[in-house]
Amino acid sequence: MIIYSCHGAAKQVTGSCHLVTCNDRRVLIDCGMFQGSEEVERANAEPFGFDPAGIDVLLLTHAHLDHCGRIPLLVRQGFRGRIITTAATRELARVVMLDSAGLQEEEARRAQRRNRRSEELAPPLYTLDDALHALDFFGPDVGYDETVPVVEGVTARFLDAGHILGSASILLELDDGKLQRRMLFSGDLGNPGRPLLRDPTPAPPADYVVMESTYGDRPHRSVPDSIDEMYQAIRDTVNRRGNVVIPTFALERTQELLYYLHRGLRDGAIPAHVRVFLDSPMAISATEIFRRHPECFDERFLDELRHGDPFAMPGLHFTRDTAESMAINNIDGGAIILAGSGMCNGGRVRHHLKHNLWRERSSVVFVGYAAEGTLARRIIDGAASVRVFNDEIPVRAQVWTINGFSAHADRPSLLAWLGDAPRRKVFLVHGEYDRGMRAMQDVLAERGVACQLPGLHEPIKID
Repeated sequence: MIIYSCHGAAKQVTGSCHLVTCNDRRVLIDCGMFQGSEEVERANAEPFGFDPAGIDVLLLTHAHLDHCGRIPLLVRQGFRGRIITTAATRELARVVMLDSAGLQEEEARRAQRRNRRSEELAPPLYTLDDALHALDFFGPDVGYDETVPVVEGVTARFLDAGHILGSASILLELDDGKLQRRMLFSGDLGNPGRPLLRDPTPAPPADYVVMESTYGDRPHRSVPDSIDEMYQAIRDTVNRRGNVVIPTFALERTQELLYYLHRGLRDGAIPAHVRVFLDSPMAISATEIFRRHPECFDERFLDELRHGDPFAMPGLHFTRDTAESMAINNIDGGAIILAGSGMCNGGRVRHHLKHNLWRERSSVVFVGYAAEGTLARRIIDGAASVRVFNDEIPVRAQVWTINGFSAHADRPSLLAWLGDAPRRKVFLVHGEYDRGMRAMQDVLAERGVACQLPGLHEPIKID
């Protein structure tokens, strides 16, 4: 018997986690964090919906926090199997999990300082020691298009998903002794035509497809138009003698923005006197990892790498130290500040928002997805003021939302990736229920594709 169940990103965007049981062996695909409002994030401390000690192998599609962020907790609660992924994902996941553990510990300390007399304070979800222990279970690395045995009756093939460095879709070949089925997990799919990575490998024939639907309801703006708008936002803000704050994700988005800023300064689309600050230790580490994995790059970008550094530019500053980060807030204007997190629910970007949101001369430029309940979403939706740390900050800065930089495929690209091959069923996950997910369900129904939106922890028999 083959059973599939979804334990995260079921009728919501984050927390990707899928379980396939075949021959009584259990294979997990991803183990990510729930991100968004406080209510959503409370789910991270709830039971997984399965016994971590009973999982034989974890297959990891990529290193974003909502796909790998609960791996240390999984290990803490008894997982002792192998974690199989690409080499680039393994390196990035190390950075992401250690950063997350540090934030968990810092948040617990901050809560303790605020509530010195309370005995009900929750401990960190996991610690740095937990994250380091989880790294012991990674290996062996797998290459794109390589088929690897997983457990009895299950093999896996990793296909380039074009989303972030090392990202993969995973095709499982399942055989329970009576039934043979192919089940494809899309992971997160990249937007075709981006400059650093190759386009996603189209979906191969498969009986069942578990597919993301983040932008299943709309197309993206074109990349050239999005670049032009970003340059315009920077020029307008610098002319007002303000600062540009760009909340950004450390993996892929930051490197892509550095590439575009490099081009903009080279071609004169950005004023030459601006200073660019990459204020994210994790993004700095990720940029260094990028240079070690040419196997993931688009051929045109590889050629640029051979002739120079497409991330470098005059006036670029990497700020790892806290003191260097704090010093940025003394700059009155002419700074472009890239800092995480992209949804503004953590990280150094909150300090820069606190110092710039109230300034009419400054701008905040959003270039990625913002989940419901996050600080980024409240600003994007037009809040007159927002709470940053313990202060209520008026939103007077100009707010730009540019969605063409998304690392996720839009609706036309999702449909092109899926193609016209016959499928027994498509399971839609990783999307807002009333937007991308339902819209994609309607489109697939019009095309005669059987479609299901799995419920959380719902066992589904594969026949």
